[in-house]
Amino acid sequence: MPLKDLLIALVVIIAWGVNFVIIKVGLDGLPPMLLGALRFLLVAFPAVFLIKRPNLPWRWLIAYGATISLGQFAFLFQAMASGMPPGLASLVLQSQAFFTLGFAAMFLGERLRLASVLGLLVAASGLAVIGSEDSGHVPLVALLLTLCGGAMWGMGNIITRRFGQVDLVALVIWGGLIPPLPFLALSWWLEGPERIGHALANIGWSSVLALAYLAFVATMVGYSLWSKLLSRHPAGKVAPFSLLVPVVGLSSAALLLGERLSEAQGWGALLVMLGLLINVFGPRLGMRLRTASAGRT
Repeated sequence: MPLKDLLIALVVIIAWGVNFVIIKVGLDGLPPMLLGALRFLLVAFPAVFLIKRPNLPWRWLIAYGATISLGQFAFLFQAMASGMPPGLASLVLQSQAFFTLGFAAMFLGERLRLASVLGLLVAASGLAVIGSEDSGHVPLVALLLTLCGGAMWGMGNIITRRFGQVDLVALVIWGGLIPPLPFLALSWWLEGPERIGHALANIGWSSVLALAYLAFVATMVGYSLWSKLLSRHPAGKVAPFSLLVPVVGLSSAALLLGERLSEAQGWGALLVMLGLLINVFGPRLGMRLRTASAGRT
């Protein structure tokens, strides 16, 4: 991969990794469902008037928006509002890789590889370690909500596979039309009109800047650059870069928010990362070992 594209990948990794700290800043001034509604309003408008709708039926746009946009971030925002630390959230959300594998086996008939199953078991043991932390740093409900966010992301990945070649930026923008109204309905139900009115009347610059970052940097710039990389290189070369997102997430949370992992959380985080690495690189390593063994015989 040329240096220019490596730098583009680095920009995306940083933008998506720091995203979790920015979510925390946004949640300090806005309730989670309202934050979600405002984020996707900014994603969709006025961009839908400037970007052509992807060549997809509305039912698929609705399915995409309901899973990757609404489902993922409704669970993630609520999880972080319930006490999920930003750094750990960036890591646990990567459970989407394993949910994607499971859903692909269930709905697309794809076979689970041994390396993927092994990676899942290692990552699951890491999540169990994080969830067993008795110091109260990570409420169990927050961990479960983050896993639900990963599951919605994984389901959205399966839906996206049905699209074939599609403009990813246009998909994100037009898919962004779906979440605002459901987010507002959830906000009205869970947070109430009084809290909504108070948050909007007292919105501060930190919340405004957080919304701008979430909508324009993390979403529009991030997905634009990521789609550019996918158009230039095989997915197998691009996808592993996403493993660095939780590294940036954990580092930025430690640097900017003073987030520190307990010893148990640290070991759990290492196990989750190891599971992700096994899932991504295990099949290739196994293929190379089989090829080398066949060559010797």
